[in-house]
Amino acid sequence: MKNGFILIIILLLGFLFYGVFTQIDKTSSKNLKRVPCQNKTITFDKINTEANISKTIKLIENGSVNIDGYIDYSKFMKSNLENKISNADINNRIIKVLNTYKETDEKLKDKVDIKFYIYENDREDKRKKGDSCKVYAGYIVLEFILNDTQVYKIQTDYMEDDISDLDERINCAIKSLILLK
Repeated sequence: MKNGFILIIILLLGFLFYGVFTQIDKTSSKNLKRVPCQNKTITFDKINTEANISKTIKLIENGSVNIDGYIDYSKFMKSNLENKISNADINNRIIKVLNTYKETDEKLKDKVDIKFYIYENDREDKRKKGDSCKVYAGYIVLEFILNDTQVYKIQTDYMEDDISDLDERINCAIKSLILLK
């Protein structure tokens, strides 16, 4: 009887410690990002494991891409971007970063569609919930699509109003995809 009681106490303590350590592990790893550059600003990404990631990366490394997107300028405050940057400028920035990953000029039939969306944080928008929403200058979303299927999507904040850190954030986004190899 005494051995049974001790066994029950040991089992209960084991379950208790297991539960506590499992929760600690969940909360400590929740904020870790897959790629270190993603820790620099708020970044979210979505990987479609059903899609052909390796083919998408190969096409990017060959320069087989189409780029399209748009910029959402601030509406309530004076824009820091309007008349200073255009869709063509963003296309050129993305191409410049993509060229650093280019490995060959082999002509391939398929192309990866890269859709971008740049949002300029409108700090004077009364719908903002608090001051924490006004810290970043904006964000960029890059979506990589192959054969009408989203392969990878990433959103990352840029912090500088003059977008001097935008190329770095674009590089982080593309690197995040390339490292899925």
